[in-house]
Amino acid sequence: MSNVTRRNFMIAAGVAGVTGVVSYRLLTAKESQKAPASPPKKVVVLGGGAGGAIAAKYLRRLDPTIEVTLIEQNKNYYTCFMSNEVLSAEKSIDDIKFGYDGLSQYGIKMVYDRATGIDPVNKKVSLQDGTTLYYDRLVVSPGIAFKWGTIEGYDESVIDKIPHAWKAGSQTVILRQQLEAMNDGGTVIIAVPPKPFRCPPGPYERASQIAHYLKHHKPKSKILIFDSNQAFSKQALFTQGWEKLYGFGTDNSMIEWIPLEDGGNVVGLDAANKTIRAGEFEDEHTADVINLIPPQTAGKIAIDSGLANDSGWCPVNQKTFESSLHQDIHLIGDACIAGKMPKSAHAANSQAKVCAIAIVSALQGKEMPTPSYGNTCYSIVGKDFAVSVAAVYHLDGDTIKPVKGAAGPSPLDASAKDRKREVAYAQSWFKNITQEMFN
Repeated sequence: MSNVTRRNFMIAAGVAGVTGVVSYRLLTAKESQKAPASPPKKVVVLGGGAGGAIAAKYLRRLDPTIEVTLIEQNKNYYTCFMSNEVLSAEKSIDDIKFGYDGLSQYGIKMVYDRATGIDPVNKKVSLQDGTTLYYDRLVVSPGIAFKWGTIEGYDESVIDKIPHAWKAGSQTVILRQQLEAMNDGGTVIIAVPPKPFRCPPGPYERASQIAHYLKHHKPKSKILIFDSNQAFSKQALFTQGWEKLYGFGTDNSMIEWIPLEDGGNVVGLDAANKTIRAGEFEDEHTADVINLIPPQTAGKIAIDSGLANDSGWCPVNQKTFESSLHQDIHLIGDACIAGKMPKSAHAANSQAKVCAIAIVSALQGKEMPTPSYGNTCYSIVGKDFAVSVAAVYHLDGDTIKPVKGAAGPSPLDASAKDRKREVAYAQSWFKNITQEMFN
């Protein structure tokens, strides 16, 4: 058991959240709008999620002479984190919807369009509307793309019937509506892709939130988790919560977990008949609702621009997040290979701040401070019951690794009071990270 305490972690994570800023003074929004005395350096940021929005904001706050342009396809952003609560009706879809108007106070130029190409030689980005933007440094935070075709019968043509809901928004609404329409006594299948994927605890939190809804509205129903992996994040904490809330491990359990060795890998789908094929012998399983989460890679623009390696993810200098394949291009968030850091919103937030400091240091000709990084992830398992995992990271050689003694999950067998407190922490975390992203 780690000796990390919540107090010590929050102190350490607070330091990691502004890593390296000791060499700079963060400027107010008003100060950030002051006009530069000389032609500005240009930084273009692709993607307005937990990584890109924060990178754009901190670049301007660290050095208001930098011209920062944030390119994002959508005027409204739906957070994947906390989207599982929409499935349980603890939140509405509007509760996870945010806009970018608040970033204008920092002098960030917003462009709502899709980037179609990156030219690393001539340092330019092409947009769908035909516009070309030139940069001195480029930050790419494209999130994930799906590896369609890896599961026979599952592609974009059937996602309105078999939703993945792994990019929040309309897919989240479809899955919620299907749960509402399902009869009591029905079956829900959740299929988990092989690692790595966005938000490692996400599928199991999703099963928990769906179980929370079914327990109160359709208690005869059942959830089957088909898992392409043999173990999962916060497993002991989740199973303890499932035992307490949903009868896990008993004949009347609402949740059943089927790992890889027991035939958990889904290999095929018959969307019309809502049937999956799974395991070595391709056994068939039919359900009323199927939530099939596809295998994943870095976002399409990263793949198309040659920023990913054969793994499908983007190698970077883990101190600066500069691409290992193309100079003056930085990659952050789910798309990058960041040592032991998970693909999570908090990790992307931390990486964005380190990346901003690296870029400002390079453009100002200064030595970059030694970085540290942080992550925390909350999962709400059910009413008044949440669990978490937290870590502070540092560079060990060229690789990001956890700081010994500053990483670990919340304790097993915690009191009901502590589990309820974790729910409050989770909601506070969500409020704080979205406030920082969009205001």
